[in-house]
Amino acid sequence: MKKKEFNLEDIPGVGPKLAEKLMELGFTDPMSIAVASPGELASILEIGQATAGKIIAKVREMLEIGYTPADKVLEQRKNIGKISTGSKALDDLLGGGIETQAITEVYGPFGSGKSQIGFQLSVNVQLSPEKGGLNGNCLFIDTEATFRPERIKQITEAMGMDPEKTLKNILVARAYNSDHEVFLVEKCSEIIQEKNIKLLIVDSLTSHFRADYTGRGELAPRQQKLNRLLHNLQRLADSHNIAVFVTNQVLANPAILFGDPTMPIGGHVLAHQSTYRVYLRKSSGDKRIAKMMDSPNLPPGECVFKIAPEGVRDVKQE
Repeated sequence: MKKKEFNLEDIPGVGPKLAEKLMELGFTDPMSIAVASPGELASILEIGQATAGKIIAKVREMLEIGYTPADKVLEQRKNIGKISTGSKALDDLLGGGIETQAITEVYGPFGSGKSQIGFQLSVNVQLSPEKGGLNGNCLFIDTEATFRPERIKQITEAMGMDPEKTLKNILVARAYNSDHEVFLVEKCSEIIQEKNIKLLIVDSLTSHFRADYTGRGELAPRQQKLNRLLHNLQRLADSHNIAVFVTNQVLANPAILFGDPTMPIGGHVLAHQSTYRVYLRKSSGDKRIAKMMDSPNLPPGECVFKIAPEGVRDVKQE
């Protein structure tokens, strides 16, 4: 199905003023309206929910969003891009790299390589498709104050790229609490098209949720807000054809006496919403082990890669 082109003002019920407001709030593409909820659109535009529902329904009709034969869905998936992680073994585990129109989650204990993969991806996305990139830029939401431009520079120099140009193409925002994190994700639409963004990184997704909501009594509101955030991330991935890469913290389950007690934060909400879920753990030296925990189309498996001074790389077979 070829995407139809039309202006926001062409949508019945959306005049020049509403169209201008939508543009200001980042709804520059009709598809971003089509995948919005009536409640969300009503709140943003300060209109009735019934009116918002009619606008969304009309946009979906104009875009011809509905049932599609599976062979055409297969054809549409040819537009999906992949970003190399820097390790062929890890790329193979992921089916060719980090995929657009999907949320890829990696979780593991501290030092397992989660942020390092994010740093490598923020550089690799700027490469040409032939070299494992998407000729695009990166948005990086840092919730743990662990973003290090010095590390980006080190990776870039090892790849023979221009460090100054590479750093300018990575737009970084520090999130100070879960509300701020949600706000930053909602603001992403405004700059994705303007800045040619092809990758959105959240490192880490659950850090502030873990700190802001403590105790069983706050579990329900935490999960509701997390669910909203994840749906916003998926909407961005779908409407703009970008890759979303999130890291996640872990906890130890004391009920598990034998085997690995490590569990990811976020519960079933995050488990269901992540398209690809990968568990990272340390091995000897600079080696790391990645295990595919969940995927809609890839088999379970493991691979070994390393975190080297020059970035994420394969382990050379001796």
